[in-house]
Amino acid sequence: MVNYREILRLRSLGYSITQIAAAVHSSRNTIRDVQQRANEHDLFWPVADDVTNSMLYEQLYPERFSKANVWMEPDCEWIHKELGKKGVNLTLLWKEYKFKSINAGRVPYQYTQFCDIYRKWAHRTKATMRIHHKPGDAMQVDWAGGTLPITDPVTGEVTDAYLFVAVLPCSCYVYAELCDNMKTENWLLAHVHAYEYFDGVPRLLIPDNLKAGVIRNTRYETQINRSYMELADHYGTAVVPTRVEHPKDKGHAEGSVSYATTWILAALRSSTFFSLSDARKAVAEKLEELNEAPFKKREGNRRQAYLREEKEFMQPLPVNPYEPSVWSEQTILYDYTVTDGINKYSVPFDLIGESVNVRIARDTVEVFYHGNRVAVHVRTHDRKRDPIMNKAHMPEHHRKYLEYTPDDFRSWASGVGPNTLKVVGSFLESGSAPEQGFKPCTSLRKLSERYSPEKLEAACRQILTFSGDPTIRGINILLKNPVNSPGTSKKDRTVRRSRGITRGAEQFREGGDLK
Repeated sequence: MVNYREILRLRSLGYSITQIAAAVHSSRNTIRDVQQRANEHDLFWPVADDVTNSMLYEQLYPERFSKANVWMEPDCEWIHKELGKKGVNLTLLWKEYKFKSINAGRVPYQYTQFCDIYRKWAHRTKATMRIHHKPGDAMQVDWAGGTLPITDPVTGEVTDAYLFVAVLPCSCYVYAELCDNMKTENWLLAHVHAYEYFDGVPRLLIPDNLKAGVIRNTRYETQINRSYMELADHYGTAVVPTRVEHPKDKGHAEGSVSYATTWILAALRSSTFFSLSDARKAVAEKLEELNEAPFKKREGNRRQAYLREEKEFMQPLPVNPYEPSVWSEQTILYDYTVTDGINKYSVPFDLIGESVNVRIARDTVEVFYHGNRVAVHVRTHDRKRDPIMNKAHMPEHHRKYLEYTPDDFRSWASGVGPNTLKVVGSFLESGSAPEQGFKPCTSLRKLSERYSPEKLEAACRQILTFSGDPTIRGINILLKNPVNSPGTSKKDRTVRRSRGITRGAEQFREGGDLK
């Protein structure tokens, strides 16, 4: 605003318009207009001390002041929202604002004033509100941005370990733990250890929007990871994730993460660790130093503040410790198994193609279909070459296949006949391992279900006569078209070869009966 008091004072001292304009940083036209208006309204220096520039403006320009209520104020919140859209700028929004003002019968601000009003509003809205945190009310959690390298003592390979940080905002009491990865299982275990470290549970749990904890967080709904929800239910707390891209919602966690990164990770930067357990011990020592360090702007330290101000307001730990479990949704493939990321476990084969929910705990793997548990296995942490199968989950022919042994095949063949036993022995000894002959042996057993033991034995005898390397295909041909023995008479062979009502050669010999 123009400094009307200073203009009147300098005018009374005899300064020129140019000198006054330079002193109050206004144009000469403005100075000239103010002096003219002062003469018209008999305003001269000195004026009372309680008369402000706004009062002088009202006296000098009464017609303008009476129209002040007709100015249309810009909707700064709407402007800010529209600026976030692609291609929108303040010039476009000012033109739209000007058009709305004229249609409403109001006076619009000029472009410069319009921009100044918006910028002042935007600057004010960036102010951070200081929130007073209640004791025992919330725990804020996050992963630190930095990592700690772990060196393999044999290969020299370096892997990264990640720092989990939990903080109680009221006392700023911190818990930190080093993990080999940021997967859901470590995320849940770190929460369990944090509650045990604090020896209590706060009312709320405030994480970021990471996938291990939050599936979806929109303006209209929040969907929490099922495993994370189980943990919250067990401890009687509620998960309230921060708004997307609003880290200030958990400012203490962000600050503690930065603090822990400096006083734990950065402090250990020159150390070399050859195992995760050694690194965890070093992190635990640095954590105690952090919580014992005195505050700079208040008395005591983090641990003393927690014990004095917050401990009594924490909820007690549950009687039974929580067993972390990870839920996942999997589709059953043709091998009718699910996986825990290391090994495979069987499910009933009739669920092939269906979607099931898998709950993976430390010692068990459970499979649920439409809310009903259909399979449970003891979890093994050693990588197995073959899936862990339950025979009850397998089709009948798969179960039979697992029961096959060389002795089983030989025992069956000896019950059919010696030639069948020789054929089975040839199959089992044809490869470098007996298992390579299981398939033809199985096929031979299936043929015994269609043909009598006598016919199968005869076919095996004949194929051993023709070849020293019997095959299932050859045996199958002999069973369908048996070869007669050398002792069969010509007449018998002729009669046996006749089909239907076809007459034999005897009917056409001289003197034969043609009837």
